[in-house]
Amino acid sequence: MGPGVVVTGLTLGALAVVSLLAFQANGAQDRAGGAKPAVTTTASGGPTSAAPTATPTPTAPALPASSGTGLRVVYSVSGHYVWLIDPKKNPQIAAAFSVTPGSVEPTPGSYSVYSRTATGTGTDHKAIEHVVRFAQQNGVVFGFSAAVDGSTPTVDPTAKTGGIRSSRQDAQLLWDFATNGVKVIVVA
Repeated sequence: MGPGVVVTGLTLGALAVVSLLAFQANGAQDRAGGAKPAVTTTASGGPTSAAPTATPTPTAPALPASSGTGLRVVYSVSGHYVWLIDPKKNPQIAAAFSVTPGSVEPTPGSYSVYSRTATGTGTDHKAIEHVVRFAQQNGVVFGFSAAVDGSTPTVDPTAKTGGIRSSRQDAQLLWDFATNGVKVIVVA
């Protein structure tokens, strides 16, 4: 084996190590809360990823037909899914994500965000953030939030709780989107 082959082998080995380190650094950024690929919708209404990813992005369910009009948050009781809709943007679906409901669900209908709290304590005694309240029914307050530790609540069927939890990243999106007065449409 000549000296040129050894140098070429070393160069290829060094390139492989650098590529591996770059790949691992990119994955570490994603795990540390780095930016997710933007989700957009196609003309048919289905989501598509704006950037390729190593793992497939879950597909959002179609926006329910009876979800109202205008700037709004749509919450599906049966699907446990939330859509943030801004009709002035293209695509209109600014974000869509799954949530974990409390032990009681709000009645389908049209509501408005009436209260927001940056931090607090949930009925499960967990520290929560980005609390966006939109309804009160039979003594139960309904709102969206995220647990600071990223956990989802263990629902106590004996307690009436209306907290709807999402991931911290999704709760931040909803917090930025759903200011006081923004409509919340609850669908079956």
